[in-house]
Amino acid sequence: MIDSTALLESDFPNLIHRGKVRDTHFVDEETLLMVATDRVSAFDVVLPTGIPGKGKVLNQMASFWFEKTKHIIPNHFLKLGVDDQRLDCYSSDLKARSMLVKKAERLDVECVARGYITGSALLEYQEKGSTSGIKLPEGLVESDKLKSTIFTPSTKANEGHDENISFDQMISIVGSDIAEELRHVTLDLYSFAHDYALSKGIIIADTKFEFGIIDNQIILIDEILTPDSSRFWDFTKYEPGKVQESFDKQFIRNWLLGQNWDKEYPGPELPSAIISETSRIYLEVFETLTELKIK
Repeated sequence: MIDSTALLESDFPNLIHRGKVRDTHFVDEETLLMVATDRVSAFDVVLPTGIPGKGKVLNQMASFWFEKTKHIIPNHFLKLGVDDQRLDCYSSDLKARSMLVKKAERLDVECVARGYITGSALLEYQEKGSTSGIKLPEGLVESDKLKSTIFTPSTKANEGHDENISFDQMISIVGSDIAEELRHVTLDLYSFAHDYALSKGIIIADTKFEFGIIDNQIILIDEILTPDSSRFWDFTKYEPGKVQESFDKQFIRNWLLGQNWDKEYPGPELPSAIISETSRIYLEVFETLTELKIK
């Protein structure tokens, strides 16, 4: 069932950070409460219009993948808000968008795995023949499958635009040992998730991960393999050489690209047809990949 109204801010106490989509609240010295709101960002700008039910999908899809990938790397997930009695005094809408997580020291890079060429990687390739310093074969077209998955890190910006960086630039931020481990884990996570999703009829074209450190151990944090952080394509309609039918935020990006918008704050209001269709495709890909219903 798709929600009728969007939740744009959480009202849990002890707010310590309000990101583009998630609000983070202090619970205790080792625990945080993360709330996935219905806010939507595109081109690193938070839009004025929310997407009803989006936060529930993000929250519960992330928890699904955290459980499914914990054999690859530990993560910060503890439990969903709907499963914690301490939150019973709050609305079901808030609880359904929240999860309790371990507090970690964030590593300030985003780790992107690309199995197909599209988006910013395609634009850079068309200009330079490479992306993030990685030379690619000639003749690639929109949505082509790459011979092997590539790792393309970016900066992590709280405000303004994230920027693609080379692996050498990433080393200068986090150090060579951590950079090598993050690259290895990112590619392992993508490979596992891509194969699983393909069995459900979904191509994961690319996705991004974030990592942190607890007790000198690297763990997976934030969100994982959601329609906000990934490109999900319909395998049955996949056709290189054109923009694919997607089950993710690209649907909003495509509309925005036709609006003569300069990609600076504030963004345009989303029309009702775009809002309702985005809600629908987020819910559809959640149910397809997880075989669950939203709580």
